[in-house]
Amino acid sequence: MKAHLYLRASTKDQDANRAHDTLMAFAADHKLKVADLYLENASGTQLERPELLRMLDAAKAGDIVLVESVDRLSRLSEADWGTLKRKMEDKGLRLVVADLPTSHQVLEGGIAGEILRAINGMLIDLMATMARIDQQKRVERIHQGLARKRQQDPAWKPTGRTRDEALRAKVTGYLEKGANTKEEIAKMCGCGVATVYRIAKERLHQA
Repeated sequence: MKAHLYLRASTKDQDANRAHDTLMAFAADHKLKVADLYLENASGTQLERPELLRMLDAAKAGDIVLVESVDRLSRLSEADWGTLKRKMEDKGLRLVVADLPTSHQVLEGGIAGEILRAINGMLIDLMATMARIDQQKRVERIHQGLARKRQQDPAWKPTGRTRDEALRAKVTGYLEKGANTKEEIAKMCGCGVATVYRIAKERLHQA
């Protein structure tokens, strides 16, 4: 069976490579052939993620989508999670979550496998809901913290994240040469593919 490994971290400050060894070991233990690895730094609340879409386009019926945990695949709204599930179901893909043992049973056939797949589907839906709620609570805590700061000091303004100009210049240099794919540029620059796409988009708007 072919497996498509999807690894995601939410920002460039988190390492989407961290789960690589775990997923590669899982694939080897379950005799899965790794078709490709899709790595990106992007928010799990977004459905339109470049590497996620590339994976969905490349995967074939019967293939495995392997993730470390449900929240690495989705912190989506209920509607977007439904859309993503339908896309995978329509293509005949099977989702396996490394830290959810019941999902490993989709690798097996027979009646027991079908029953476990139904149970597993409900568990994955529950975990996707929990991931979404966790994200909502996180955003709420951030807003509450900002509100307290403004209450304490009405003149206070958030500084925002400082752009890594050196990384930006390096990525821009490769983009201008046009000799590499965005995925290759991300690997050479040590950043997420989403970062390369964002810089490329900003350059188009500035042109």
